[in-house]
Amino acid sequence: MIDRTFLANALQHPFDSLSLASASHLEHIYTGKVREVYALEEFLVVVTTDRVSAFDVVLGTVPVRGQILNQLTAFWAQALHDVISTHLVALPDPNVMVVHPCTPIRVEVVVRGYITGVTDTSLWKRYAQGERVLYGHRLPEGLHKDDPLPEPLITPTTKALVGHDEPLTHQDIVSRGLLDAPTWDRVQDCALRVFARGQQVAAEAGLILVDTKYEFGWGPDGELLLMDEFHTPDSSRYWLAGDAERQNWDKELLRQWLEAQQFAGSGQPPPLDRDVTLQVAARYAEVMARLTGQPLVPGAYPATPRIAACLQALTAAQFRNSRTTQRTP
Repeated sequence: MIDRTFLANALQHPFDSLSLASASHLEHIYTGKVREVYALEEFLVVVTTDRVSAFDVVLGTVPVRGQILNQLTAFWAQALHDVISTHLVALPDPNVMVVHPCTPIRVEVVVRGYITGVTDTSLWKRYAQGERVLYGHRLPEGLHKDDPLPEPLITPTTKALVGHDEPLTHQDIVSRGLLDAPTWDRVQDCALRVFARGQQVAAEAGLILVDTKYEFGWGPDGELLLMDEFHTPDSSRYWLAGDAERQNWDKELLRQWLEAQQFAGSGQPPPLDRDVTLQVAARYAEVMARLTGQPLVPGAYPATPRIAACLQALTAAQFRNSRTTQRTP
């Protein structure tokens, strides 16, 4: 369990931004919903803040969330090293990743092991309304909510630069020229093998990896790499093994709270409730502890001085001649 006193203190010092002066020798190139990205010669430096978004809206911060996303990604990079290479080079700070730049594939690869969900676009909601062909897959009769699928399914979407992602069929991907057929087959094979490893590791930790999304890209040498984050409570849905209620140990907990407040992306979002914020932080920390076998050791808060010192000390020479220099403080 993460210390509630620490969380309460961290709430008083939200890590939601970083002064550009903190990284004056780095070129700031991108601000995302959660991350700040800088160029460090041939590398990228990714700072993962505690900002949290849902329904494409940034809502506020959740303490230690950025650290958990970063360190879990590093854990999974090691756990998947014999399945696929990743863009990760090093973690010089709990909230900082050094990565190889990638040319992203403009397809978000979603893999589902169970039929579930409550939103209008979820697999279960559409199935319950009578649809049987989803994303080009024909599903059998007789499935119930939260049932395992006969086999994991890939349900791809566009990776929209603005707005919402659109569902795609496999035929769409080829006909729109997003990928040629052999490359798409290769990406699907990689995604299914990564998901199988993820489910195996999760099961050993007393968790169920329900579904997830992957982002792939081409690395500097043309190699297919897994990029962004993977198998985190942000990009994946987790249940506790043996939990008949199928409670969510991931960002779905926050989405459900927002829907209970009558917010689903339009209008003014409600201010984040302190209790739900702390609950999300605690569940993320529990998932990390179960997967890694180690309790979370939070970085110091306020986080900005710690991260600024890390960035100021970075040089590209520290990471050259290394494809797999992955260090978790």
